[in-house]
Amino acid sequence: MDMQFATMMRLRDSEQLLSDPDHDIRGRRVVDCDGHEIGKIDELLIDTESKKVRLLRVEHGGLFGIGAMPLYIPAEAVVHVSRDVVTVNRSRAQVAEAPPYDPDLFDGDKYFARLHRHYGRT
Repeated sequence: MDMQFATMMRLRDSEQLLSDPDHDIRGRRVVDCDGHEIGKIDELLIDTESKKVRLLRVEHGGLFGIGAMPLYIPAEAVVHVSRDVVTVNRSRAQVAEAPPYDPDLFDGDKYFARLHRHYGRT
């Protein structure tokens, strides 16, 4: 079966606004299910068709933001949100094992299919 994924767009590049600015989790730390830090949410990616947040773009590694690498985590993996921290339902190792994303090298549909399989989503 050929899976077709919607086009993803950074929230800041869209004309979309969050209904409540307090729901904007960009800039918050991301921790795994054991409380270990993964990184910081850099951006939210929305499905341009449904206008819903589908992925968190999380910067990790680097020093003072230099050399940081992006990770993409499905929004469905979020299990708790507090004022400063977003908790996901995977370990730091499981998140690190997710397929890397490079928009210049990968077909979007294939990448998103691999990413969702990694997180146990269809």
